[in-house]
Amino acid sequence: MTQQKAPARTRRPWMSATRCLLAFVAVYLLAVWTPFGQRAENALFGGEGARPAWIYGWSGSAYGSSAMPPLEHTALPTLAVGTALVAAVALARRRWWPGGAALGVIAATVGGKEIARAVLPRPDLVGARESLLETSFPSGHVAVPAALALAAVLVASPRVRPYVTAAGMLWLTVTAAAVLATYHHRPSDVLGTTLLACACHLLATRLLPPAEVPADARPPRRLPAVALTLSAAGALVAGARADSLTESLVYATAAFLCATLFWFTTTQPLPHRTPGTDHTSPTPARHPAQT
Repeated sequence: MTQQKAPARTRRPWMSATRCLLAFVAVYLLAVWTPFGQRAENALFGGEGARPAWIYGWSGSAYGSSAMPPLEHTALPTLAVGTALVAAVALARRRWWPGGAALGVIAATVGGKEIARAVLPRPDLVGARESLLETSFPSGHVAVPAALALAAVLVASPRVRPYVTAAGMLWLTVTAAAVLATYHHRPSDVLGTTLLACACHLLATRLLPPAEVPADARPPRRLPAVALTLSAAGALVAGARADSLTESLVYATAAFLCATLFWFTTTQPLPHRTPGTDHTSPTPARHPAQT
Protein backbone atom coordinates (compact mmCIF):
# COMPACT_ATOMS: atom_id res chain seq x y z
CA MET A 1 0.00 0.00 0.00
CA THR A 2 1.22 3.46 -0.79
CA GLN A 3 1.35 5.89 2.03
CA GLN A 4 -1.05 8.77 1.58
CA LYS A 5 0.65 12.15 1.68
CA ALA A 6 -0.65 14.52 4.31
CA PRO A 7 -2.18 17.72 2.94
CA ALA A 8 0.14 20.69 2.90
CA ARG A 9 -0.47 23.21 5.61
CA THR A 10 -1.16 26.73 4.45
CA ARG A 11 0.71 29.47 6.27
CA ARG A 12 -1.68 32.05 7.60
CA PRO A 13 -0.97 35.63 6.55
CA TRP A 14 0.21 37.88 9.36
CA MET A 15 -1.95 40.74 8.12
CA SER A 16 -5.72 40.45 8.28
CA ALA A 17 -8.72 42.75 8.27
CA THR A 18 -9.27 42.16 11.97
CA ARG A 19 -5.69 43.02 12.89
CA CYS A 20 -5.77 46.16 10.77
CA LEU A 21 -8.96 47.31 12.47
CA LEU A 22 -7.48 46.58 15.90
CA ALA A 23 -4.40 48.58 14.94
CA PHE A 24 -6.69 51.38 13.75
CA VAL A 25 -8.36 51.51 17.17
CA ALA A 26 -4.98 51.30 18.94
CA VAL A 27 -3.57 54.23 16.96
CA TYR A 28 -6.64 56.31 17.74
CA LEU A 29 -6.59 55.55 21.46
CA LEU A 30 -2.85 56.11 21.82
CA ALA A 31 -2.66 59.32 19.81
CA VAL A 32 -5.98 60.93 20.75
CA TRP A 33 -6.92 59.63 24.19
CA THR A 34 -3.58 59.95 26.00
CA PRO A 35 -1.87 63.19 27.08
CA PHE A 36 1.42 61.80 25.81
CA GLY A 37 0.02 61.14 22.35
CA GLN A 38 -1.61 64.57 22.11
CA ARG A 39 1.52 66.40 23.25
CA ALA A 40 3.73 64.45 20.86
CA GLU A 41 1.58 65.18 17.83
CA ASN A 42 0.77 68.78 18.78
CA ALA A 43 4.50 69.46 19.05
CA LEU A 44 4.83 68.67 15.33
CA PHE A 45 2.76 71.74 14.40
CA GLY A 46 4.90 74.84 14.06
CA GLY A 47 3.89 78.19 15.43
CA GLU A 48 3.08 81.39 13.61
CA GLY A 49 6.67 81.83 12.47
CA ALA A 50 6.85 78.45 10.70
CA ARG A 51 7.95 78.55 7.07
CA PRO A 52 5.93 76.83 4.32
CA ALA A 53 6.84 73.27 3.43
CA TRP A 54 8.66 72.50 0.19
CA ILE A 55 5.50 71.00 -1.33
CA TYR A 56 3.35 73.96 -0.24
CA GLY A 57 3.15 75.33 -3.79
CA TRP A 58 1.66 72.04 -5.04
CA SER A 59 -0.71 71.56 -2.13
CA GLY A 60 -3.33 74.06 -3.27
CA SER A 61 -2.89 76.08 -0.08
CA ALA A 62 -1.20 78.99 -1.82
CA TYR A 63 -3.48 81.59 -3.37
CA GLY A 64 -4.16 80.88 -7.04
CA SER A 65 -2.18 77.63 -7.06
CA SER A 66 -3.40 74.32 -8.47
CA ALA A 67 -3.43 71.40 -6.08
CA MET A 68 -1.83 68.04 -6.72
CA PRO A 69 -4.62 65.41 -6.71
CA PRO A 70 -6.16 64.64 -4.28
CA LEU A 71 -5.20 67.65 -2.16
CA GLU A 72 -7.54 70.51 -1.31
CA HIS A 73 -10.49 70.91 -3.74
CA THR A 74 -9.29 68.11 -6.06
CA ALA A 75 -10.22 65.34 -3.59
CA LEU A 76 -13.83 64.77 -4.72
CA PRO A 77 -13.10 65.05 -8.48
CA THR A 78 -10.19 62.63 -8.10
CA LEU A 79 -12.39 60.19 -6.21
CA ALA A 80 -15.15 60.41 -8.84
CA VAL A 81 -12.80 59.99 -11.81
CA GLY A 82 -10.86 57.20 -10.12
CA THR A 83 -14.01 55.29 -9.23
CA ALA A 84 -15.26 55.59 -12.81
CA LEU A 85 -11.93 54.29 -14.16
CA VAL A 86 -11.99 51.31 -11.80
CA ALA A 87 -15.53 50.47 -12.89
CA ALA A 88 -14.59 50.88 -16.57
CA VAL A 89 -11.61 48.52 -16.27
CA ALA A 90 -13.74 45.93 -14.48
CA LEU A 91 -16.40 46.13 -17.21
CA ALA A 92 -13.85 45.98 -20.03
CA ARG A 93 -12.17 42.91 -18.53
CA ARG A 94 -15.51 41.39 -17.47
CA ARG A 95 -14.22 40.99 -13.94
CA TRP A 96 -17.57 41.17 -12.18
CA TRP A 97 -16.62 39.87 -8.75
CA PRO A 98 -13.29 41.75 -8.45
CA GLY A 99 -15.00 44.84 -9.87
CA GLY A 100 -17.72 44.70 -7.25
CA ALA A 101 -15.12 44.10 -4.54
CA ALA A 102 -13.07 47.07 -5.79
CA LEU A 103 -16.06 49.40 -5.66
CA GLY A 104 -16.84 48.02 -2.22
CA VAL A 105 -13.31 48.86 -1.05
CA ILE A 106 -13.74 52.46 -2.22
CA ALA A 107 -17.17 52.83 -0.62
CA ALA A 108 -16.13 51.17 2.65
CA THR A 109 -12.93 53.18 2.99
CA VAL A 110 -14.47 56.57 2.25
CA GLY A 111 -17.67 55.79 4.13
CA GLY A 112 -15.76 54.36 7.07
CA LYS A 113 -13.63 57.50 7.20
CA GLU A 114 -16.73 59.69 7.30
CA ILE A 115 -18.33 57.62 10.06
CA ALA A 116 -15.13 57.51 12.11
CA ARG A 117 -14.67 61.27 11.79
CA ALA A 118 -18.25 61.81 12.98
CA VAL A 119 -18.27 59.45 15.97
CA LEU A 120 -14.66 59.55 17.23
CA PRO A 121 -14.16 62.66 19.38
CA ARG A 122 -10.90 64.43 20.16
CA PRO A 123 -10.90 65.51 23.84
CA ASP A 124 -8.64 68.32 24.97
CA LEU A 125 -6.35 66.60 27.48
CA VAL A 126 -3.39 69.01 27.41
CA GLY A 127 -4.92 72.48 27.05
CA ALA A 128 -3.95 72.86 23.40
CA ARG A 129 -4.62 75.99 21.39
CA GLU A 130 -7.95 76.21 19.58
CA SER A 131 -6.51 75.46 16.13
CA LEU A 132 -5.38 72.02 17.35
CA LEU A 133 -8.73 70.92 18.78
CA GLU A 134 -10.43 70.13 15.47
CA THR A 135 -11.13 66.45 14.82
CA SER A 136 -8.85 65.20 12.06
CA PHE A 137 -8.73 61.42 12.59
CA PRO A 138 -8.70 59.73 10.11
CA SER A 139 -7.48 61.69 7.09
CA GLY A 140 -9.95 62.18 4.25
CA HIS A 141 -7.42 63.22 1.61
CA VAL A 142 -5.30 60.13 2.24
CA ALA A 143 -8.41 57.95 1.96
CA VAL A 144 -8.71 58.84 -1.73
CA PRO A 145 -5.36 57.43 -2.98
CA ALA A 146 -5.51 54.54 -0.51
CA ALA A 147 -8.99 53.43 -1.61
CA LEU A 148 -8.46 53.98 -5.33
CA ALA A 149 -5.05 52.29 -5.44
CA LEU A 150 -6.23 49.24 -3.49
CA ALA A 151 -9.30 49.02 -5.72
CA ALA A 152 -7.17 49.27 -8.86
CA VAL A 153 -5.07 46.35 -7.66
CA LEU A 154 -8.18 44.15 -7.65
CA VAL A 155 -9.23 44.91 -11.24
CA ALA A 156 -5.85 45.31 -12.97
CA SER A 157 -4.65 42.60 -15.35
CA PRO A 158 -2.04 40.17 -13.98
CA ARG A 159 0.82 41.61 -16.02
CA VAL A 160 0.33 45.23 -14.98
CA ARG A 161 -0.92 44.60 -11.44
CA PRO A 162 2.54 44.79 -9.79
CA TYR A 163 3.19 48.14 -11.48
CA VAL A 164 -0.24 49.42 -10.43
CA THR A 165 0.64 48.42 -6.88
CA ALA A 166 3.97 50.28 -7.01
CA ALA A 167 2.41 53.42 -8.52
CA GLY A 168 -0.46 53.42 -6.02
CA MET A 169 1.95 53.02 -3.12
CA LEU A 170 4.01 56.00 -4.31
CA TRP A 171 0.88 58.12 -4.73
CA LEU A 172 -0.30 57.24 -1.23
CA THR A 173 3.13 57.99 0.25
CA VAL A 174 3.47 61.42 -1.37
CA THR A 175 -0.08 62.39 -0.38
CA ALA A 176 0.42 61.30 3.24
CA ALA A 177 3.71 63.18 3.53
CA ALA A 178 2.23 66.29 1.89
CA VAL A 179 -0.75 66.62 4.25
CA LEU A 180 1.63 66.19 7.19
CA ALA A 181 4.23 68.71 6.00
CA THR A 182 1.56 71.33 5.29
CA TYR A 183 0.11 70.91 8.81
CA HIS A 184 -3.25 69.61 7.59
CA HIS A 185 -3.01 66.32 9.48
CA ARG A 186 -1.20 64.43 12.20
CA PRO A 187 0.79 61.17 11.73
CA SER A 188 -1.99 59.20 13.45
CA ASP A 189 -4.50 60.53 10.90
CA VAL A 190 -2.66 59.16 7.86
CA LEU A 191 -1.78 55.87 9.56
CA GLY A 192 -5.38 55.38 10.67
CA THR A 193 -6.74 55.94 7.17
CA THR A 194 -4.22 53.54 5.65
CA LEU A 195 -5.07 50.85 8.18
CA LEU A 196 -8.78 51.32 7.46
CA ALA A 197 -8.24 51.00 3.70
CA CYS A 198 -6.03 47.93 4.14
CA ALA A 199 -8.69 46.30 6.31
CA CYS A 200 -11.32 46.89 3.62
CA HIS A 201 -9.04 45.43 0.93
CA LEU A 202 -8.18 42.34 2.98
CA LEU A 203 -11.84 41.73 3.75
CA ALA A 204 -12.72 42.06 0.08
CA THR A 205 -10.10 39.53 -0.99
CA ARG A 206 -11.37 37.10 1.64
CA LEU A 207 -14.91 37.36 0.32
CA LEU A 208 -13.96 36.86 -3.32
CA PRO A 209 -14.70 33.37 -4.71
CA PRO A 210 -11.68 31.12 -5.39
CA ALA A 211 -10.18 31.57 -8.84
CA GLU A 212 -7.29 30.00 -10.67
CA VAL A 213 -4.07 31.99 -10.37
CA PRO A 214 -1.65 31.96 -13.37
CA ALA A 215 1.56 30.29 -12.27
CA ASP A 216 3.76 32.33 -14.60
CA ALA A 217 2.44 35.76 -13.60
CA ARG A 218 4.96 36.97 -11.04
CA PRO A 219 6.23 40.49 -10.36
CA PRO A 220 9.74 41.35 -11.54
CA ARG A 221 12.32 40.36 -8.97
CA ARG A 222 13.62 43.90 -8.44
CA LEU A 223 10.26 45.63 -8.38
CA PRO A 224 9.72 45.47 -4.57
CA ALA A 225 13.08 47.10 -3.89
CA VAL A 226 12.53 49.75 -6.56
CA ALA A 227 8.98 50.49 -5.37
CA LEU A 228 10.00 50.82 -1.73
CA THR A 229 12.99 52.98 -2.64
CA LEU A 230 10.84 55.32 -4.71
CA SER A 231 8.30 55.54 -1.91
CA ALA A 232 11.01 56.36 0.61
CA ALA A 233 12.33 59.10 -1.67
CA GLY A 234 8.82 60.43 -2.22
CA ALA A 235 8.20 60.50 1.53
CA LEU A 236 11.42 62.44 2.16
CA VAL A 237 10.74 64.98 -0.58
CA ALA A 238 7.02 65.54 0.09
CA GLY A 239 7.51 65.64 3.87
CA ALA A 240 10.48 68.00 3.82
CA ARG A 241 10.38 71.27 5.73
CA ALA A 242 13.13 73.88 5.68
CA ASP A 243 12.52 74.96 9.28
CA SER A 244 12.68 71.59 11.08
CA LEU A 245 14.70 68.49 10.30
CA THR A 246 12.95 66.58 13.10
CA GLU A 247 9.49 67.27 11.72
CA SER A 248 10.63 66.34 8.22
CA LEU A 249 11.96 62.97 9.37
CA VAL A 250 8.83 62.23 11.43
CA TYR A 251 6.55 63.04 8.49
CA ALA A 252 8.64 60.98 6.09
CA THR A 253 8.68 58.04 8.49
CA ALA A 254 4.89 58.12 8.97
CA ALA A 255 4.32 58.32 5.21
CA PHE A 256 6.71 55.44 4.57
CA LEU A 257 4.91 53.34 7.18
CA CYS A 258 1.74 53.90 5.14
CA ALA A 259 3.60 52.66 2.06
CA THR A 260 4.84 49.59 3.90
CA LEU A 261 1.34 48.71 5.10
CA PHE A 262 0.03 49.13 1.56
CA TRP A 263 2.75 46.93 0.06
CA PHE A 264 2.35 44.06 2.52
CA THR A 265 -1.43 44.21 2.20
CA THR A 266 -1.28 43.77 -1.57
CA THR A 267 1.55 41.23 -1.79
CA GLN A 268 1.12 38.75 1.04
CA PRO A 269 0.09 35.18 0.14
CA LEU A 270 -3.50 34.18 0.83
CA PRO A 271 -5.07 30.71 1.19
CA HIS A 272 -6.44 29.58 -2.15
CA ARG A 273 -7.97 26.54 -3.85
CA THR A 274 -7.22 25.73 -7.46
CA PRO A 275 -9.94 24.08 -9.58
CA GLY A 276 -9.85 20.30 -9.54
CA THR A 277 -8.26 19.94 -6.11
CA ASP A 278 -9.78 18.48 -2.99
CA HIS A 279 -11.47 21.09 -0.84
CA THR A 280 -9.80 19.63 2.24
CA SER A 281 -6.30 20.31 0.98
CA PRO A 282 -5.87 24.01 0.31
CA THR A 283 -2.76 25.04 -1.56
CA PRO A 284 -1.03 28.35 -0.99
CA ALA A 285 -1.31 30.85 -3.78
CA ARG A 286 -0.13 34.33 -4.28
CA HIS A 287 -2.26 37.35 -3.60
CA PRO A 288 -3.89 38.84 -6.71
CA ALA A 289 -1.32 41.66 -6.58
CA GLN A 290 1.44 39.15 -7.27
CA THR A 291 -0.24 37.52 -10.22
